[in-house]
Amino acid sequence: MTALIGTLAGSSRTAQAQELASKAPEVDSVAVRIVTDNQIIKWIPTEKRDGLTIERRPGGNLSPDAPPSVDLVAEWGLSMHAESRRGNEVRNILVDFGYQPQTLLNNISVLKIDPARFDALVLSHGHYDHFGGLVGFLSVNKGRLKKGLPFFVGGEDCFCMRQTAAGQYGALDRKAILDADLSLMMAEGPAIVADHAFTTGKIAQGGFEKPLRPSSEKVGIVNGFGCFPDKVPAAKNTGSFIPDDFEHEVGTNFVVKGKGLVVLTSCSHRGVINTIKQAQAASGIQKVHAVIGGFHIVPPLTDEYIRQVIAAFKEINPDYLIPGHCAGERFYDLVRVEMPDKVIHAAVGARFIFGA
Repeated sequence: MTALIGTLAGSSRTAQAQELASKAPEVDSVAVRIVTDNQIIKWIPTEKRDGLTIERRPGGNLSPDAPPSVDLVAEWGLSMHAESRRGNEVRNILVDFGYQPQTLLNNISVLKIDPARFDALVLSHGHYDHFGGLVGFLSVNKGRLKKGLPFFVGGEDCFCMRQTAAGQYGALDRKAILDADLSLMMAEGPAIVADHAFTTGKIAQGGFEKPLRPSSEKVGIVNGFGCFPDKVPAAKNTGSFIPDDFEHEVGTNFVVKGKGLVVLTSCSHRGVINTIKQAQAASGIQKVHAVIGGFHIVPPLTDEYIRQVIAAFKEINPDYLIPGHCAGERFYDLVRVEMPDKVIHAAVGARFIFGA
């Protein structure tokens, strides 16, 4: 067991991520492609708005005498590919990995995304619909990824075993990450990602938001899976499942020159408004150009609560809101009424280009 724990710890390839300095990195543009999400929207032409280009894929591989042989797949999960540019520099980051590896691998292939170009991988939090595709992705791309490719998590809690009301909800495979020759980067605080982006670090909870907590977590290592008791707060080490506080969850963010923050929220278990405010606090930049990802505003949250969130969004006044994954249809219906020119639905294959 001691040898196993030592292997899992992988001390030579586990490190604290580089902290965000007083000034966040700035890019000329960032293109965010939705690789995995809950729905697909087709047959809509490219659209241009102020500071934003929206590209949507028309369909699968079509021929006049056969059905499509390959097409994008939607599922309950999220993965986003961000390609940023600053002068002649280009960086590619994959944020989250969806629910199933076959979906992630299929969509990466259809979208012609080259994993060999990735400069960093980021996992927002330890829920299976965000890391389920990871091990299969690493297996298929063994030897293709850059040696020592950094893999960012928001803290040791990310590895804890989890369950929902439906039962076990898995645990992140630390050994698979280390065996793939990735560099595991712990980012409890705001951290630089691939020179162009930064994570929020721990997201403070405040204000009116009371996000749902759909899972429980348990501290400990069982059969090589789980989190190290000495690396999480002692109060969590109860020997049983406790309510998940998502303290390890992080957002991934870019500062686009002349436009402001582009915030990739992923799932917003700590509150979508809290996530945005944490990105603002970490970067020192108040202007929000776009918020994209899961907002976790789903039943049984009430219309009254949703309207509070919308009021907070209106106060922040982002240029664009791009909800997807766990944003919730009721939230989408209500926010479209209140902020009609700002809201765009995310969908698999859509590419949102912010900036020049």
